[in-house]
Amino acid sequence: MELHQLQIIPGTRKTRKRRGRGQGSGLGKTSGRGQKGQKSRSGYRSKPGFEGGQMPLKRRLPKFGFTPPNPLNFTIVNIEELEVFPEGTEITPELLRERRIIRTLKLGVKILGRGTMDKKLSVQAHRFSKSARAAIEAAGGSCREIK
Repeated sequence: MELHQLQIIPGTRKTRKRRGRGQGSGLGKTSGRGQKGQKSRSGYRSKPGFEGGQMPLKRRLPKFGFTPPNPLNFTIVNIEELEVFPEGTEITPELLRERRIIRTLKLGVKILGRGTMDKKLSVQAHRFSKSARAAIEAAGGSCREIK
């Protein structure tokens, strides 16, 4: 195929609306702006959120709370879920994902202290609760925070 053989596929290009070009065009005289009023004038521009004097939605809705712009979200794993691993295992987020204990590695992993720990495990996670850290270390294991 050569450049001179290229053709425009029908329907890919839309003709622009030619306003103010006579009654036959369908957009003549007032050019689709209606009769009189603020919106019919040249230079009209409304502020974002302006509702014509009605109380704007932004002011009608209640304000409460604070949402941090960059919240820290963690996937939660309790120490009772770590009992499936044999003693001496080094547990990482990748291993937890592989065993389908967590769904995604996009969020950090936080270990919480629900349940009991009987095995000596080396656990790597992004955060540990005080009770989880105490339970793991009491069983002879180790906790290491990763970034």
